[in-house]
Amino acid sequence: MNLKAQIPNIITLLNLFSGCLASIYAFQGDYLWAGFFVFLGIFFDFFDGFFARILKVSSELGLQLDSLADMVTSGFVPGLVMFQLIGTTINPDFSLSNFDFFTLDSLALLGFLITLASAYRLAKFNIDEAQTENFIGLPTPANAILIISVAILTEPLQFGFKIETLLLLTLVSSYLLNANLALFSFKFSNFNLNENWFRYVIIVVSIILLITLQLKAIPLIIGFYILLNLVLNLKKRI
Repeated sequence: MNLKAQIPNIITLLNLFSGCLASIYAFQGDYLWAGFFVFLGIFFDFFDGFFARILKVSSELGLQLDSLADMVTSGFVPGLVMFQLIGTTINPDFSLSNFDFFTLDSLALLGFLITLASAYRLAKFNIDEAQTENFIGLPTPANAILIISVAILTEPLQFGFKIETLLLLTLVSSYLLNANLALFSFKFSNFNLNENWFRYVIIVVSIILLITLQLKAIPLIIGFYILLNLVLNLKKRI
């Protein structure tokens, strides 16, 4: 076995393992630790491709393994978190041990629309050769961060959501994952200001928001990222 070729795959498996741990904490309703392991998994997700390019050991196996790991960390976990959020909003005593499919508790299953949409998104990405530098639709890691950050913010702020708000967020999230919307990636082919000004803008705005608002900045950053892309797409059509 070529150990050098397996380094990116090992990093990908660390992403998957992080997703497994995040799932455990999400089942327990501990969104802070679930979020920590989702962030850790996304960190590994970034570096598996990085090391594959540096070591020149990219492979079809690595591509498929990457999607399988993302399906757990950035697909199953946010769906599970939304399942829990909807369930506890409907019923304060909601838990897996007393879940009843034939009651209003079953509405919580709509949270897994995010998981289904993520699976479809990842499958499309694997066969779409156009998504090499930019994305079509919201990337699953960004969507996972959005859902997890919303869940984390509910606890210290004691902020309760209305069921309609959570269902709307679920539908919007699922739609954005597969929307025919071009979104720029953060891969720099060069550092030319004219060619990368929008990347610099999102980085600067993100840093300012994170310093001033901390975790509360995350939904705003993702919203700004989508808005900036809408502006760029509109500009191209004019």
